[in-house]
Amino acid sequence: MAKKRVKKRKVKSKRIVILIFVIIIFVLVMGYLYNLKIKTITVSGNTLYSEWEIIKLAKLNNYPSSMQNMAGLIEHRLTKDPYIKKAKVHKKFLTTVHIEIEENLPLFYSAIDKKTVLIDGTKTTINFPVPTLINYVPNKIYEDFIKEMANTKYEIIKRISEIKYDPNEVDDERFLFTMTDGNYAYLTLSKFNKINHYVEIIKEFNNKKGILYLDSGEYFKVIN
Repeated sequence: MAKKRVKKRKVKSKRIVILIFVIIIFVLVMGYLYNLKIKTITVSGNTLYSEWEIIKLAKLNNYPSSMQNMAGLIEHRLTKDPYIKKAKVHKKFLTTVHIEIEENLPLFYSAIDKKTVLIDGTKTTINFPVPTLINYVPNKIYEDFIKEMANTKYEIIKRISEIKYDPNEVDDERFLFTMTDGNYAYLTLSKFNKINHYVEIIKEFNNKKGILYLDSGEYFKVIN
C-alpha cells in the first residue's frame, strides 16, 4: 500500500511540474506576442486621405503592439471619421497590417445650401475641389442625382466644374455639366453612367470644343 501511495505522489508531482512548465511557457509566449509590434502597414482604396493620414487616423503611426491593436479596434477608429464609409483590416503574421478603405467622398458643392454633399447624402461646410451644383433640384430627382453621382468615377467628378439642373419638355431629369476642359455635356438620370466614359468619347472628336449630348445618343456639337 505504501508503494502505491509513493507512486501516486510521484505521478501527481510530475503533473504539477508539467502544468507549471506549461503555464510558464504560455506566459512567456503571451508576453512576447503582447509586445510584438506592427512592422508593415499598407493602405488601399484611399483617395481623399493619403496613406499616412489613414495610418494616423488608425493610431498606428508609432507602429504599436499588434495585440493591443486588434483588427476590429482599428476598423472602429477609422469609421469614426465622417469621410470614411467602411474600413476592413487584414492582419498577416501579426506584424503586417493591410487597411482597405471605402471613403465617404465629397461629390459636389450645393450653391443653394452652401454645403458640400458627400456620398451618403450628408453635408459639410468644409470646401473640397468638387463641382458646384448651381441651382435647385426637385427632391426625388435630387435624391436620385446623388445616387448617380456616387456611382460616378471620381476621376470624372474631378473633371466637372459646374452642374446645372436643366430640364426640357422631353426630360425633367436632365442636367448640364460644364467640364474643366471647356466642353459641356448634357446628361439624364437614366443615362448617367455614360459620363464615366467621357474621356474615351471626347477623344473621338479630336480635342474640339463643344457640347456633348449624352442624353440623346452621343451627338457632339462643335462650338466656334
